[in-house]
Amino acid sequence: MAIRPAGKQFDTKSMDAYMATKKVTVTIPEDLLDEIRAEAAERGLSAYVAEALRFKRDRDRLRELVDWLQEEHGRVTEDEGAAAFAELEELDAEHERRRSTASTTPERLREEASR
Repeated sequence: MAIRPAGKQFDTKSMDAYMATKKVTVTIPEDLLDEIRAEAAERGLSAYVAEALRFKRDRDRLRELVDWLQEEHGRVTEDEGAAAFAELEELDAEHERRRSTASTTPERLREEASR
């Protein structure tokens, strides 16, 4: 649940606006910066970069977990990997189907969950 100042609109996508921040200087190739600025126009460059850094940090942590699990339990076989990717594709398709459903009322979601 997100807390918002009285009388202000708030959604979880703009939560960063209420978190402590620190200004930093980074060097980015000019062509990449131009592309990012074009893509990040609405939400802003800082929000775009913060999201990208969180994504990278999460991927790095996941890679560390995978490495550790493989050390403990051995490498994932091709069949196991294929089965996992197939399951992820099914989950992605289900999530997309639910997002594209026009009616997402709580009643509708409970109905779908009980199927």
